This record gives sequence, structure tokens and C-alpha cells, in this order.
Amino acid sequence: MSLNESVVHGSKASVKDLPSIDKLLRLPSVQAQLSAHGHTLVAGQARALVDDLRAQALAGVLAASAVTPDALGGALAERIAARIAPRMRRVINLTGTVIHTNLGRSVLPDVAIRHLTAMMAGPNNLEYNLDTGSRGDRDSIVEGLLCEITGAEAATVVNNNAAAVLLSLAALSGGREAIISRGELVEIGGAFRMPDVMDSAGARMVEVGTTNRTHLADYERAITERTAMLIKVHTSNYMVQGFTSAVSEAELAPLARARGVALVSDLGSGSLIDMGKYGLPQEPTPQQMLADGCDVVMFSGDKLLGGPQAGLIVGTREHIGRIRKFPMKRALRLSKLPLAALEATLQLYLQPELLVHELPTLRWLTRTQEQVAVAANAILEPLRAALAPRYTVTLEPMLSQIGSGSLPIDRLPSCGLAIAPVLSGKRGMGTALDALSDALRGLPAPIIGRIADDRVLLDCRCVDDPSEVINQLAGLRLAIIGEVA
Repeated sequence: MSLNESVVHGSKASVKDLPSIDKLLRLPSVQAQLSAHGHTLVAGQARALVDDLRAQALAGVLAASAVTPDALGGALAERIAARIAPRMRRVINLTGTVIHTNLGRSVLPDVAIRHLTAMMAGPNNLEYNLDTGSRGDRDSIVEGLLCEITGAEAATVVNNNAAAVLLSLAALSGGREAIISRGELVEIGGAFRMPDVMDSAGARMVEVGTTNRTHLADYERAITERTAMLIKVHTSNYMVQGFTSAVSEAELAPLARARGVALVSDLGSGSLIDMGKYGLPQEPTPQQMLADGCDVVMFSGDKLLGGPQAGLIVGTREHIGRIRKFPMKRALRLSKLPLAALEATLQLYLQPELLVHELPTLRWLTRTQEQVAVAANAILEPLRAALAPRYTVTLEPMLSQIGSGSLPIDRLPSCGLAIAPVLSGKRGMGTALDALSDALRGLPAPIIGRIADDRVLLDCRCVDDPSEVINQLAGLRLAIIGEVA
């Protein structure tokens, strides 16, 4: 029986109306798929399609129109496209959180993307010294930049800051004691807890002080011949207020030197610039920590620095040398992709006047409420038209946050769009809000906002080009209203 004869059974198709895999693959439209994607993928998806259609036929719910040549070719093409579509997709961040961990943290500057692409397009000198023609050290690609920017004697890099902490503890503690304030025994995302990290690294944790108050004398009394280091952890993802006391790195440095132990500081987000110069809340910098006497400072590459995921370790030549030679280093080393992006990002810091324009993270963080309102206003009327009459859209002031554990209580005056369902009461509110959020996430470039106070909020702080939102509104209206704009 030919494929076109399936309609003789009326509105429903039966199992005998299904084509063989061989017949399906010989359809002209499927031949084009075979040329584009090869036999293995197309045949596999063809078998899966026929299996699904067979199940529908056995259940008596398979429409005859579903087994016409055009329908079969179209269904197979959709399956193939879905199968090879990347799981990782670019999204539009309208959450109000600039450095959003779930959305990939910092966005790379254009110069880093161009350099990364160029380096990945062919062989590169990752571990090859072009001057001598001999084997090189991949750390050398960024070590000079890091030393110039921070004032460190030496530097090394690993794949994230958690790895930097783990490696530094393992290399410098040697199974001996590491003294830390109880107020700094932090837990960050993914249940990553400092006590567990110290244990995994082989360091014997010695807690001093209390949750809210730790004094220099607490550290002094805890140091013994078994002590390897004093470690400070910047509590960037929470803040204890009120009756508190902490000991700074500058205060600890003379004690560490006098007692012959290392002073190590985990800055976490680790900005390389004075944020206050840009009207932002102050964050400690590696430069400051090194000047205060730290032997080792660790921080992230993909937070306030604005680069790729990386753990950066800077400090004295002696301590960085021990870290670099520790066997664990090879397992945690940075690959060529983020290393290329990190090099290009760090080079921007040699040109500080360009940072606020070229570094997306800093550009978004420093936008005024009035500047954000320009983007929000551009989207307002097109969005109203797309969602009427089921939703109302208003332009409203909002508060953004830096994100990724950086300055958790500080908020940035912002502006955005508040979308509310048109309902007679609260009934159906949650369903309407979820439907809108689902539709926004289902767009070709998914739009991620947040739900608060019975509204979907779209904070426009991170919008560089409003047309990226506006050009998708016809699809949004179709998904929500069922009409073409």
C-alpha cells in the first residue's frame, strides 16, 4: 500500500498504514535530510518516529493526515532538528541579577570572544615557547598580566575558585593546621562548605572566635608548632550585622610573619578595580590584600572580574611555586578555551579607561536608573500590544543586584516592566503568571524574568539592544493569545 492510500481508512490510520523505514527514507524530503545529516541520525530518528506512530495507531488516536508523505517528512525533520539542537542556549537576562550563576555568570567582552575564536580555530602555543622553540608553561600566558595588575610576585590559574581554594590548602597545609574564624566557615552554592573543603584538602581545621566576633588574640592563642596557615574567607554571600568584630588581613599579617605561618585570603568574587570609583559598593581587591601582607590570594574569574570561569591565585614567589608544583595542580589546570578568554579579558585591565564600555559586567553594573529606563521604554508599548488584553504592562522602578554572592545586601536602582494578568480576583493568578513565564522561556532567545508580588518583572538593566526582545513579541503573542501580531 502506498503512503497516499492511508486516507481510505477515514480520519484514523491503522498500523498497516505506517510506512517501512526503507520507504520512509526514500521520500524526497527525507533524502534531503539524509544528505544534510547522514544515514545514522536520520534512520535512527525515522525508527523512533514510526515507533511513536505505531503506539498512536494501536491506541486508535493516529490521524490519517499524520501518515501522508508531507506530514511524515515534516515530522521527521522536526525530530532531527530537535535532536541536534544544542542544550546550551543564549538567553536574555531580565532577572535583575547581573552576575547570575544559573545564567552563566559574567558575559565575556567582545575582545575575549574574538581571541577565543581565533585561538580555537587552529593550533596555538598553549605550552610552546615561541622564543626558544621548547616546551612552555601555560601559566605564563596570563601570569605576567596578573602580576602587573595585582602587584603579585607570581600567579597561577585553575578551573574555578573552589579549585583554587582546594589546591592552595592542599599544597600549603601539608596535613597541618589551618586556623579560621568561625564567622567565615561559609557555605556557597551547591553545598560547597569551607569545613568540607579543608578536610578534603588534608588541612586540619582549627576554629577560633565566635560566629559574630573574632579577635586577634583568638588567632594568636591558636597558633602552635602544628600550624601551617591563617586563612581568611571573604563572606561575600552573606553579612552579619550588629554586635560584630573581625580581624583584617592587615592586622593578621604581622602575626603570621612573626610566627612563621602563611597568610591566605579567599576573596571569592575578587574585583580587580576599586568599585567605589564607579559609584558601586566597595569590594576588597587582590591588590589590597597583597599590600596588606597576604602570602596567597584567591579569587574568581567569572564574577566581578568579568571574564571566564577560572580560579586565580596570586602571591609570593615561594608560595605560588609550592602551589604550582603540587600534584593536584595538573588535575585542576585551566584549559585553552578559558585561558584564551582570560588573557584577553585581563588585557582590558591594562586599559582601565575602556573597562566601563568594553566589559559587559561593569557596563551593566554602572548603568544609572535613567539609562536603564531608556531600554525599558523602548520595549514598553510593543510588549503592551503583544499581551493585550490578557495582561497589563507598566514601567516601574526596580532594584537590581550584583549576584553570584557578591555584595548580597546592596541593591542598584533600576527600571523595568511589570506584567500583571487581567483577572477579576486572585483566582487563576498563579496559572496566568506561570503561563507567561513559560511562554517567555519558550521564545527562540528565551527571556528570563522573575515573579514577585503577583507580577512577572522584567528588569532591563542588562539590555543592550531592546530589539532582541521586541523582535520576538509576535511569537510571544501567538503563544499567549493565540493570534499573530
